[in-house]
Amino acid sequence: MIPDEDRGPAWLRDYGYTDFSQIEADIQAMEQFATKLSANVKDSYAPHLSPVTDAMSTKLPDPPSEFIELLTFLFVHHEAADVAHQNVYNYANGTQGFATAAEDISKTYSGSDAFAHAKVRDVDKAFDRVGIPSDQSGEGAA
Repeated sequence: MIPDEDRGPAWLRDYGYTDFSQIEADIQAMEQFATKLSANVKDSYAPHLSPVTDAMSTKLPDPPSEFIELLTFLFVHHEAADVAHQNVYNYANGTQGFATAAEDISKTYSGSDAFAHAKVRDVDKAFDRVGIPSDQSGEGAA
């Protein structure tokens, strides 16, 4: 018998076992999601990317070398700005990749019933094709 403290929450105990080998997917909703996501990147994000990039690329003047605290601050500021700039740039690519993967999955299962049972490995493959890792930890990849 498993002790109560090791059994998980009471509300979840009668849920049943699943191995997550299948995902129920609403194909039409996935197609709509992919279209809206792609349009959002194109219409709402891309027009603002250049001004943000230009503003973040502004080089600050070098301070006097005797002012070590300011030199250190500017170094850290530059590193933080670089990471923020990469995140701004990668958002568009990652979001577009996500939309492309959703579109690929919906095309693969478009001829099946309304709630197709997609295999997890099919979803992983769709993300792999667009360069989105399916498992950040590197464990449990299908």
